[in-house]
Amino acid sequence: MLTETVGPDHIAKVVSRWTGTPVTRLVQNDKERLVGLGDKLHSRVVGQDQAVKVFAGAVVRSRVGLRRPQKPTGPFLFLGPNSVGKTELAKALAQ
Repeated sequence: MLTETVGPDHIAKVVSRWTGTPVTRLVQNDKERLVGLGDKLHSRVVGQDQAVKVFAGAVVRSRVGLRRPQKPTGPFLFLGPNSVGKTELAKALAQ
C-alpha cells in the first residue's frame, strides 16, 4: 500500500541504500552517538590516551551546546611522527 507522506524512516532507508551506511547509524541522535565516544575512540587509537581524552571532551562539549553556534567544534591540529594515530583518530570520529 502506498502512502502519501514520506517520513524520516523512508529517507533513511533510501540514503542507506545509496551510501551503504546502516539505517541504525543514520537515525541515531546526537546523545546516542556521544555516549561512550571516548571509549570508542580509545578502542581505535592505541597509545594516545591524553590526546583522545582532550579530543573527545571537546567534541562532547561542542555537541551538548557549550559553545557558540556560529563557531566550529574546535581548531584541531594533529602533529606528530608517522604512525602515531593522527589519521586514525580523525577517521574514528568521522564514523
